[in-house]
Amino acid sequence: MLAAYIQQPGPPESILIGELPTPAPGAGQVRVRVEAAAVNPIDTYIRSGVVKMNLPTPFIVGCDLAGVVDAVGPDVALFKVGDRVWGSNQGLLGRQGTCAEFAVVDEEWLYEIPEGVSFEVAAAGALVGITAHLGLVRDAKLQPGEVLFVNGGAGGVGSAVVQLAKAIGATVITTAGSAERLEACRELGADVAINYRTEDVAAWIKEAAPNGVNVWWETLRMPNFDAVVSALASRGRMILMAGRDARPEFPVGPFYVKGCSLHGFAMFNATPEEQRVAAEDLNLYLASGAYRPRIGRTFPLAETAAAHALQEANTLHGAGTLSGKIVIEIPR
Repeated sequence: MLAAYIQQPGPPESILIGELPTPAPGAGQVRVRVEAAAVNPIDTYIRSGVVKMNLPTPFIVGCDLAGVVDAVGPDVALFKVGDRVWGSNQGLLGRQGTCAEFAVVDEEWLYEIPEGVSFEVAAAGALVGITAHLGLVRDAKLQPGEVLFVNGGAGGVGSAVVQLAKAIGATVITTAGSAERLEACRELGADVAINYRTEDVAAWIKEAAPNGVNVWWETLRMPNFDAVVSALASRGRMILMAGRDARPEFPVGPFYVKGCSLHGFAMFNATPEEQRVAAEDLNLYLASGAYRPRIGRTFPLAETAAAHALQEANTLHGAGTLSGKIVIEIPR
């Protein structure tokens, strides 16, 4: 099978395109004929070696996938050959990745694709959707009628947070850095979209949420905790999911006096059961149109290195050249 893989961690150029043996499913595993994969920041961290994991050699890159069940191993109960499926959490913790013509996946990490949803959309919404659901539902316990703020509502995770928060029934305030991205946020359902380059974000938040923000979802690597705590309502919750090496100052006194709570998590540490709860809700939202993952760029499998370079430029260097998810299309 054709695959995008590395022999050892390195820059995007270390990704090779070539033939590898087609894997066979073992007990409890499903082989998926991959139609689409997606690129996430964690993919670039693992490929570069910034995040240390035990990797098989060669290592196929990629976490997300969507495709068709091609074969099933013994004891598979949830899927049969021909089922359309999507999944995430591959390419992690010793598991092979998804940027290949075929991927063998434990069935506990796979979910059916709702009718009418394309492979590209299912792949694009996988990791970011599960991440958003875990943070909003499991951790922050966002309730209808509450106010949520998310930095960067046009980004991969940010756009998922906007849509899921609206589906739950929250008022959503977000930011973006251009007129085009602000309009994208509004199309996704944001009630207030603020240009962080030209407008006073704190003033806008205070006007839109005079009683404070109930849930603050932070996508920035270096949060300004003074600004966050000032904006939070009593018993407000803050979600952290970025900034591995960040060491910002933290206003302990104002935070605990307000009775606030701070929740940090990495999606890939969630259990299969927790992720399935999220995926089942996401499928409902995908089917109804409440969740519409944004695709910013598509690349063929042969250009996976270029896709990684684009993701890295925007995640680490603020290039501002990507709005939405990167999808890798697998040729047939």
